[in-house]
Amino acid sequence: MDGVHEHQSQSLGEDNENEIVAETAAFVHGEPPQDANGPPKVDSEVEILHEKVTKQIIKEGHGQKPSKYSTCFLHYRAWTESTQHKFEDTREEQRPLELVLGKEKKEMTGLAIGLSSMKSGERALLHVGWELGYGKEGSFSFPNVPPMADIIYEVELIGFDETKEGKARADMTVEERIGAADRRKMDGNALFKEEKLEDAMQQYEMAIAYMGDDFMFQLFGKYRDMALAVKNPCHLNMAACLIKLQRFDEAIMQCSIVLAEEENNVKALFRRGKARAELGQTDAAREDFLKARKFAPEDKAITRELRLLAEHDKALYQKQKEIYKGLFGPRPEPKPKGTNWVVRFWQWLLLLIYRLFRRGGHKAE
Repeated sequence: MDGVHEHQSQSLGEDNENEIVAETAAFVHGEPPQDANGPPKVDSEVEILHEKVTKQIIKEGHGQKPSKYSTCFLHYRAWTESTQHKFEDTREEQRPLELVLGKEKKEMTGLAIGLSSMKSGERALLHVGWELGYGKEGSFSFPNVPPMADIIYEVELIGFDETKEGKARADMTVEERIGAADRRKMDGNALFKEEKLEDAMQQYEMAIAYMGDDFMFQLFGKYRDMALAVKNPCHLNMAACLIKLQRFDEAIMQCSIVLAEEENNVKALFRRGKARAELGQTDAAREDFLKARKFAPEDKAITRELRLLAEHDKALYQKQKEIYKGLFGPRPEPKPKGTNWVVRFWQWLLLLIYRLFRRGGHKAE
Protein backbone atom coordinates (compact mmCIF):
# COMPACT_ATOMS: atom_id res chain seq x y z
CA MET A 1 0.00 0.00 0.00
CA ASP A 2 1.41 3.35 -0.92
CA GLY A 3 1.94 6.29 1.38
CA VAL A 4 -1.31 8.03 0.49
CA HIS A 5 -3.31 4.91 1.24
CA GLU A 6 -1.50 4.30 4.51
CA HIS A 7 -2.16 7.82 5.69
CA GLN A 8 -5.74 7.53 4.54
CA SER A 9 -6.24 4.45 6.67
CA GLN A 10 -4.81 6.21 9.69
CA SER A 11 -6.67 9.48 9.38
CA LEU A 12 -10.00 8.87 7.68
CA GLY A 13 -11.07 5.41 8.68
CA GLU A 14 -8.90 3.74 11.22
CA ASP A 15 -9.39 -0.01 11.14
CA ASN A 16 -10.45 -0.20 14.76
CA GLU A 17 -13.46 -1.43 16.67
CA ASN A 18 -15.62 1.55 15.75
CA GLU A 19 -15.18 2.40 12.09
CA ILE A 20 -13.94 0.70 8.99
CA VAL A 21 -12.01 1.75 5.91
CA ALA A 22 -13.51 1.66 2.45
CA GLU A 23 -11.80 4.36 0.46
CA THR A 24 -9.01 2.22 -0.97
CA ALA A 25 -10.72 -1.15 -1.29
CA ALA A 26 -11.68 -2.73 -4.59
CA PHE A 27 -15.27 -2.35 -5.73
CA VAL A 28 -17.62 -5.21 -5.01
CA HIS A 29 -20.85 -5.22 -6.97
CA GLY A 30 -23.88 -5.79 -4.79
CA GLU A 31 -27.55 -6.10 -5.59
CA PRO A 32 -29.46 -3.00 -4.54
CA PRO A 33 -33.13 -3.37 -3.70
CA GLN A 34 -35.48 -3.03 -6.62
CA ASP A 35 -37.05 0.40 -6.80
CA ALA A 36 -39.50 0.48 -9.65
CA ASN A 37 -42.83 2.25 -9.60
CA GLY A 38 -44.64 -1.07 -9.29
CA PRO A 39 -43.82 -4.37 -7.58
CA PRO A 40 -40.76 -6.21 -8.92
CA LYS A 41 -41.18 -8.99 -11.44
CA VAL A 42 -40.08 -12.29 -9.89
CA ASP A 43 -39.73 -15.62 -11.71
CA SER A 44 -38.90 -17.87 -8.75
CA GLU A 45 -41.17 -20.65 -7.54
CA VAL A 46 -44.34 -19.67 -5.69
CA GLU A 47 -44.47 -21.04 -2.15
CA ILE A 48 -47.86 -21.26 -0.44
CA LEU A 49 -47.42 -20.28 3.22
CA HIS A 50 -51.09 -19.89 4.04
CA GLU A 51 -54.40 -19.92 2.23
CA LYS A 52 -54.04 -16.15 1.88
CA VAL A 53 -50.25 -15.75 1.75
CA THR A 54 -47.77 -16.76 -0.96
CA LYS A 55 -44.03 -16.08 -1.21
CA GLN A 56 -41.44 -15.85 -3.98
CA ILE A 57 -37.77 -15.54 -3.04
CA ILE A 58 -35.86 -12.68 -4.65
CA LYS A 59 -32.62 -13.20 -2.75
CA GLU A 60 -31.66 -16.15 -0.57
CA GLY A 61 -30.90 -15.59 3.10
CA HIS A 62 -28.79 -17.55 5.56
CA GLY A 63 -28.98 -19.09 9.01
CA GLN A 64 -32.07 -19.86 11.06
CA LYS A 65 -35.62 -18.59 10.76
CA PRO A 66 -37.19 -16.45 13.49
CA SER A 67 -39.44 -18.13 16.02
CA LYS A 68 -42.51 -16.84 17.81
CA TYR A 69 -41.83 -13.67 19.82
CA SER A 70 -38.60 -12.97 17.91
CA THR A 71 -38.02 -9.27 17.30
CA CYS A 72 -37.60 -8.91 13.53
CA PHE A 73 -35.95 -5.95 11.82
CA LEU A 74 -37.06 -5.44 8.25
CA HIS A 75 -37.46 -3.10 5.33
CA TYR A 76 -40.46 -3.37 3.07
CA ARG A 77 -42.38 -1.74 0.25
CA ALA A 78 -46.11 -2.25 -0.02
CA TRP A 79 -48.52 -1.95 -2.95
CA THR A 80 -52.23 -2.54 -3.36
CA GLU A 81 -52.54 -5.39 -5.83
CA SER A 82 -55.52 -3.97 -7.72
CA THR A 83 -54.07 -0.50 -8.41
CA GLN A 84 -50.32 -1.29 -8.16
CA HIS A 85 -50.01 1.89 -6.09
CA LYS A 86 -47.15 1.94 -3.56
CA PHE A 87 -48.43 3.21 -0.22
CA GLU A 88 -45.48 2.58 2.12
CA ASP A 89 -41.68 2.33 1.86
CA THR A 90 -39.59 2.05 5.03
CA ARG A 91 -36.37 2.75 3.11
CA GLU A 92 -37.56 6.25 2.30
CA GLU A 93 -37.74 6.87 6.03
CA GLN A 94 -34.21 5.46 6.52
CA ARG A 95 -35.40 3.37 9.45
CA PRO A 96 -36.12 -0.38 9.59
CA LEU A 97 -39.43 -1.56 10.97
CA GLU A 98 -39.39 -3.56 14.21
CA LEU A 99 -41.98 -6.32 14.41
CA VAL A 100 -42.40 -8.92 17.18
CA LEU A 101 -43.78 -12.16 15.75
CA GLY A 102 -46.95 -13.13 17.57
CA LYS A 103 -47.53 -9.56 18.77
CA GLU A 104 -47.96 -7.83 15.43
CA LYS A 105 -50.83 -5.52 14.61
CA LYS A 106 -53.86 -7.15 12.98
CA GLU A 107 -53.14 -5.61 9.57
CA MET A 108 -49.60 -7.06 9.72
CA THR A 109 -50.74 -10.67 10.19
CA GLY A 110 -49.99 -11.70 6.60
CA LEU A 111 -46.64 -9.93 6.67
CA ALA A 112 -45.74 -11.74 9.91
CA ILE A 113 -46.58 -15.11 8.35
CA GLY A 114 -44.18 -14.31 5.53
CA LEU A 115 -41.44 -13.19 7.92
CA SER A 116 -41.65 -16.39 9.95
CA SER A 117 -40.64 -18.32 6.80
CA MET A 118 -37.62 -16.12 5.99
CA LYS A 119 -33.95 -16.22 6.93
CA SER A 120 -31.72 -13.27 7.79
CA GLY A 121 -30.76 -11.37 4.66
CA GLU A 122 -33.55 -12.91 2.60
CA ARG A 123 -35.61 -10.72 0.33
CA ALA A 124 -38.97 -11.95 -0.92
CA LEU A 125 -42.20 -10.96 -2.62
CA LEU A 126 -45.33 -11.66 -0.58
CA HIS A 127 -48.93 -11.69 -1.83
CA VAL A 128 -51.32 -11.22 1.09
CA GLY A 129 -55.10 -11.50 0.91
CA TRP A 130 -57.18 -8.67 2.30
CA GLU A 131 -58.39 -10.85 5.15
CA LEU A 132 -54.84 -10.82 6.63
CA GLY A 133 -54.19 -7.23 5.66
CA TYR A 134 -56.28 -4.10 6.08
CA GLY A 135 -59.57 -6.00 5.96
CA LYS A 136 -62.99 -4.93 4.74
CA GLU A 137 -62.57 -1.31 5.78
CA GLY A 138 -59.22 -0.60 4.16
CA SER A 139 -56.84 1.85 5.84
CA PHE A 140 -57.54 5.29 7.23
CA SER A 141 -53.78 5.80 7.80
CA PHE A 142 -53.04 5.08 4.14
CA PRO A 143 -55.87 6.53 2.00
CA ASN A 144 -54.58 4.57 -1.01
CA VAL A 145 -55.55 1.24 0.58
CA PRO A 146 -59.19 0.74 -0.36
CA PRO A 147 -61.55 -1.73 1.33
CA MET A 148 -60.87 -5.43 0.72
CA ALA A 149 -57.51 -4.69 -0.93
CA ASP A 150 -55.01 -7.51 -1.43
CA ILE A 151 -51.46 -6.40 -0.64
CA ILE A 152 -48.10 -7.05 -2.29
CA TYR A 153 -44.99 -6.72 -0.11
CA GLU A 154 -41.36 -6.67 -1.15
CA VAL A 155 -39.73 -7.58 2.18
CA GLU A 156 -36.12 -7.80 3.33
CA LEU A 157 -35.51 -9.44 6.69
CA ILE A 158 -32.42 -7.63 7.96
CA GLY A 159 -32.15 -9.87 11.00
CA PHE A 160 -33.88 -10.79 14.24
CA ASP A 161 -33.29 -11.10 17.96
CA GLU A 162 -34.67 -13.95 20.00
CA THR A 163 -36.37 -12.73 23.16
CA LYS A 164 -34.17 -13.54 26.15
CA GLU A 165 -35.57 -13.96 29.65
CA GLY A 166 -38.84 -12.51 28.50
CA LYS A 167 -37.38 -9.02 28.07
CA ALA A 168 -38.42 -7.14 24.94
CA ARG A 169 -36.21 -4.45 23.52
CA ALA A 170 -38.60 -1.74 24.62
CA ASP A 171 -38.11 -2.93 28.20
CA MET A 172 -34.31 -2.71 28.10
CA THR A 173 -32.46 -0.01 29.98
CA VAL A 174 -30.55 2.64 28.03
CA GLU A 175 -27.26 0.89 28.77
CA GLU A 176 -28.62 -2.47 27.63
CA ARG A 177 -29.87 -1.05 24.33
CA ILE A 178 -26.62 0.75 23.61
CA GLY A 179 -24.67 -2.38 24.54
CA ALA A 180 -26.78 -4.55 22.23
CA ALA A 181 -26.29 -2.07 19.40
CA ASP A 182 -22.55 -2.01 20.00
CA ARG A 183 -22.37 -5.82 19.74
CA ARG A 184 -24.18 -5.67 16.41
CA LYS A 185 -21.74 -3.03 15.21
CA MET A 186 -18.78 -5.24 16.17
CA ASP A 187 -20.33 -8.18 14.32
CA GLY A 188 -20.73 -5.93 11.28
CA ASN A 189 -17.07 -4.88 11.41
CA ALA A 190 -15.99 -8.53 11.48
CA LEU A 191 -18.16 -9.31 8.46
CA PHE A 192 -16.79 -6.28 6.60
CA LYS A 193 -13.24 -7.55 7.06
CA GLU A 194 -14.37 -10.79 5.40
CA GLU A 195 -15.78 -8.75 2.46
CA LYS A 196 -19.32 -9.83 3.37
CA LEU A 197 -20.67 -6.38 2.78
CA GLU A 198 -24.38 -7.14 2.58
CA ASP A 199 -24.22 -9.14 5.80
CA ALA A 200 -22.21 -6.37 7.46
CA MET A 201 -24.82 -3.79 6.49
CA GLN A 202 -27.56 -5.93 8.01
CA GLN A 203 -25.74 -5.87 11.35
CA TYR A 204 -25.25 -2.09 11.15
CA GLU A 205 -28.91 -1.57 10.33
CA MET A 206 -29.96 -3.69 13.29
CA ALA A 207 -27.61 -1.72 15.53
CA ILE A 208 -29.13 1.53 14.29
CA ALA A 209 -32.63 0.13 14.85
CA TYR A 210 -31.86 -0.09 18.58
CA MET A 211 -31.44 3.67 18.54
CA GLY A 212 -34.39 4.93 16.55
CA ASP A 213 -35.63 8.49 16.61
CA ASP A 214 -38.10 7.81 19.42
CA PHE A 215 -35.30 6.44 21.60
CA MET A 216 -32.75 9.14 20.76
CA PHE A 217 -35.32 11.87 21.43
CA GLN A 218 -35.44 10.80 25.08
CA LEU A 219 -31.67 10.92 25.63
CA PHE A 220 -29.68 13.84 26.99
CA GLY A 221 -26.17 14.46 28.21
CA LYS A 222 -23.84 11.50 28.60
CA TYR A 223 -26.45 8.96 27.50
CA ARG A 224 -26.98 10.73 24.20
CA ASP A 225 -23.20 10.93 23.72
CA MET A 226 -22.92 7.20 24.46
CA ALA A 227 -25.62 6.38 21.92
CA LEU A 228 -24.14 8.61 19.21
CA ALA A 229 -20.71 7.04 19.79
CA VAL A 230 -22.25 3.77 18.53
CA LYS A 231 -24.89 5.05 16.12
CA ASN A 232 -22.79 7.45 14.03
CA PRO A 233 -19.98 4.94 13.33
CA CYS A 234 -22.66 2.50 12.14
CA HIS A 235 -23.93 5.09 9.62
CA LEU A 236 -20.35 5.80 8.50
CA ASN A 237 -19.62 2.09 8.13
CA MET A 238 -22.84 1.68 6.15
CA ALA A 239 -21.61 4.48 3.87
CA ALA A 240 -18.26 2.71 3.47
CA CYS A 241 -20.02 -0.50 2.40
CA LEU A 242 -22.33 1.34 0.03
CA ILE A 243 -19.42 3.13 -1.64
CA LYS A 244 -17.77 -0.22 -2.28
CA LEU A 245 -21.05 -1.51 -3.68
CA GLN A 246 -21.30 1.61 -5.89
CA ARG A 247 -24.63 2.59 -4.32
CA PHE A 248 -23.57 6.19 -4.02
CA ASP A 249 -26.96 7.86 -3.42
CA GLU A 250 -27.52 5.67 -0.37
CA ALA A 251 -23.99 6.39 0.87
CA ILE A 252 -24.71 10.11 0.66
CA MET A 253 -27.83 9.66 2.78
CA GLN A 254 -25.95 7.77 5.50
CA CYS A 255 -23.26 10.46 5.68
CA SER A 256 -25.87 13.21 5.78
CA ILE A 257 -27.51 11.58 8.81
CA VAL A 258 -24.19 11.82 10.67
CA LEU A 259 -23.62 15.41 9.52
CA ALA A 260 -27.05 16.38 10.85
CA GLU A 261 -25.67 15.50 14.31
CA GLU A 262 -22.02 16.46 13.77
CA GLU A 263 -21.72 19.00 10.96
CA ASN A 264 -17.91 18.95 11.07
CA ASN A 265 -17.42 15.17 11.07
CA VAL A 266 -14.42 14.75 8.77
CA LYS A 267 -15.12 11.13 7.83
CA ALA A 268 -18.73 11.89 6.94
CA LEU A 269 -17.67 14.87 4.82
CA PHE A 270 -14.94 12.85 3.11
CA ARG A 271 -17.12 9.84 2.30
CA ARG A 272 -20.02 11.99 1.14
CA GLY A 273 -17.56 13.87 -1.07
CA LYS A 274 -16.32 10.56 -2.51
CA ALA A 275 -19.87 9.45 -3.30
CA ARG A 276 -20.78 12.79 -4.84
CA ALA A 277 -17.66 12.77 -6.98
CA GLU A 278 -18.55 9.32 -8.29
CA LEU A 279 -21.97 10.65 -9.29
CA GLY A 280 -20.39 13.58 -11.15
CA GLN A 281 -21.54 16.12 -8.55
CA THR A 282 -18.13 17.77 -8.60
CA ASP A 283 -19.10 21.14 -7.10
CA ALA A 284 -20.83 19.52 -4.13
CA ALA A 285 -17.96 17.04 -3.72
CA ARG A 286 -15.40 19.85 -3.73
CA GLU A 287 -17.42 21.69 -1.08
CA ASP A 288 -17.34 18.61 1.17
CA PHE A 289 -13.60 18.04 0.65
CA LEU A 290 -12.76 21.70 1.31
CA LYS A 291 -14.76 21.66 4.53
CA ALA A 292 -13.09 18.40 5.58
CA ARG A 293 -9.65 19.89 4.85
CA LYS A 294 -10.50 22.84 7.09
CA PHE A 295 -10.61 20.44 10.05
CA ALA A 296 -7.88 18.07 8.80
CA PRO A 297 -5.48 20.31 6.83
CA GLU A 298 -2.62 17.77 6.80
CA ASP A 299 -4.66 14.85 5.51
CA LYS A 300 -3.18 13.58 2.25
CA ALA A 301 -6.31 11.68 1.22
CA ILE A 302 -8.36 14.89 1.15
CA THR A 303 -5.60 16.69 -0.78
CA ARG A 304 -5.50 13.82 -3.25
CA GLU A 305 -9.26 13.95 -3.87
CA LEU A 306 -9.14 17.72 -4.41
CA ARG A 307 -6.28 17.24 -6.88
CA LEU A 308 -8.28 14.59 -8.74
CA LEU A 309 -11.22 16.98 -8.98
CA ALA A 310 -8.96 19.73 -10.32
CA GLU A 311 -7.53 17.32 -12.92
CA HIS A 312 -11.06 16.26 -13.85
CA ASP A 313 -12.12 19.88 -14.33
CA LYS A 314 -9.05 20.59 -16.45
CA ALA A 315 -9.65 17.54 -18.65
CA LEU A 316 -13.30 18.50 -19.02
CA TYR A 317 -12.33 22.04 -20.05
CA GLN A 318 -9.91 20.73 -22.68
CA LYS A 319 -12.52 18.33 -24.00
CA GLN A 320 -15.11 21.09 -24.28
CA LYS A 321 -12.56 23.31 -25.98
CA GLU A 322 -11.92 20.61 -28.58
CA ILE A 323 -15.64 20.09 -29.09
CA TYR A 324 -16.25 23.79 -29.68
CA LYS A 325 -13.24 23.95 -31.97
CA GLY A 326 -14.67 21.08 -34.00
CA LEU A 327 -18.09 22.69 -34.16
CA PHE A 328 -17.05 26.17 -35.25
CA GLY A 329 -13.65 25.50 -36.82
CA PRO A 330 -10.60 27.77 -36.60
CA ARG A 331 -11.20 31.51 -36.79
CA PRO A 332 -10.77 32.60 -40.42
CA GLU A 333 -7.82 34.87 -41.17
CA PRO A 334 -8.84 38.26 -42.58
CA LYS A 335 -8.26 38.44 -46.34
CA PRO A 336 -6.20 41.38 -47.67
CA LYS A 337 -8.48 43.84 -49.32
CA GLY A 338 -7.89 44.29 -53.00
CA THR A 339 -7.25 47.91 -54.16
CA ASN A 340 -9.93 49.32 -56.43
CA TRP A 341 -8.51 49.78 -60.03
CA VAL A 342 -10.35 53.08 -60.45
CA VAL A 343 -8.60 54.50 -57.40
CA ARG A 344 -5.22 53.24 -58.68
CA PHE A 345 -5.85 54.83 -62.11
CA TRP A 346 -6.58 58.27 -60.59
CA GLN A 347 -3.54 57.96 -58.32
CA TRP A 348 -1.40 57.26 -61.42
CA LEU A 349 -2.99 60.15 -63.34
CA LEU A 350 -2.42 62.67 -60.54
CA LEU A 351 1.19 61.56 -60.23
CA LEU A 352 1.70 62.02 -63.99
CA ILE A 353 0.18 65.54 -63.95
CA TYR A 354 2.34 66.46 -60.98
CA ARG A 355 5.52 65.39 -62.79
CA LEU A 356 4.56 67.23 -66.02
CA PHE A 357 3.83 70.36 -64.01
CA ARG A 358 7.22 70.23 -62.35
CA ARG A 359 8.96 69.73 -65.70
CA GLY A 360 7.17 72.74 -67.21
CA GLY A 361 8.22 74.88 -64.24
CA HIS A 362 11.91 74.07 -64.74
CA LYS A 363 11.75 75.10 -68.44
CA ALA A 364 10.18 78.50 -67.58
CA GLU A 365 13.12 79.31 -65.34
